[in-house]
Amino acid sequence: MASKPEESGRRRIRAWIIRLCVSALLLAVIFTLVPFADVWAAARQISPLLWIGALGLFLAGHAAAAAKWRILIGGGISYRQAFRAHLAGLAANLALPSVAGGDVVRAGLVMKHAHDKARLAVGSVADRLIDTLGLVLIACAAGWIAWRPRLDSDIWMGWPLLGLLAVVAAGLAGAVVFDRFVSRREPSGKLMRLATKVIHSAAELVRSPGRLLLCLAISMAVQCLFVGINIAFAEATHIEAPVAAWFFAWTTAKIIAIAPISLGGLGLREASMAALLVPFGADPAQVVAIGLVWQSVLYVSGLIGFLVQLQRPAPPKLTMERS
Repeated sequence: MASKPEESGRRRIRAWIIRLCVSALLLAVIFTLVPFADVWAAARQISPLLWIGALGLFLAGHAAAAAKWRILIGGGISYRQAFRAHLAGLAANLALPSVAGGDVVRAGLVMKHAHDKARLAVGSVADRLIDTLGLVLIACAAGWIAWRPRLDSDIWMGWPLLGLLAVVAAGLAGAVVFDRFVSRREPSGKLMRLATKVIHSAAELVRSPGRLLLCLAISMAVQCLFVGINIAFAEATHIEAPVAAWFFAWTTAKIIAIAPISLGGLGLREASMAALLVPFGADPAQVVAIGLVWQSVLYVSGLIGFLVQLQRPAPPKLTMERS
């Protein structure tokens, strides 16, 4: 009978294989509908210099994202340690079934340095939620700008956004109230003490709204940078689509790709983005080409993250004191 670690490892392998098969199937469907020759011709219009510049900006964006994560996870972790772990998370995202896998990897690498393990866990979850909220905000704003000329000018698409913000505000307020309620009682049992620490760490984070807004601003700026890189690719391939449409399609496709049904969003992101940009006059083959070129940037950055992990810091030199 297999042990629990062996069975868990087998489940992870099965999940990885299933997601790989889904990505392969999606790519097969894409290239059935869109001729591969057209995709390849569009991809070749992106110069190597532009691609290298995109890789540099992508890594710079994640350097800012690592700083955002470090703000949220508390003390004891230097920026160098946070950035190194963040790069490991990028590498893990390419091999693990979901984005959460990369989050677990980066948190695990810095756990021994963290002053507060509960704050590290809460801050990592908050980092993912802030990134998702930032994507939703950009998608809603850009979608309203892009679709407004095509719809009734009196239609306002902000009501779902206001509803989302109301839910977020209620959740933040609830965390503070729940923390006050729990703090009045002495927790009994290891599990309750752990839960109390997590609740308290979440409440402490909520009590610093300026910090949360700063992290949200950093997240949205990084996402806008990534959209800008894709727009530069679009200009190189002569795609005619409004800038707002790119912001809407790219962020929406990234939100869709978070669903753990493909390998790192491969195939799902490209198909979603092409479908969302077709109404704005974009050629599907060119959009798929840009998506795959962007995917190559992700894979090379993940490879860089993996190579960084192979370089261990040099041990401190021992010096003999003279008597």
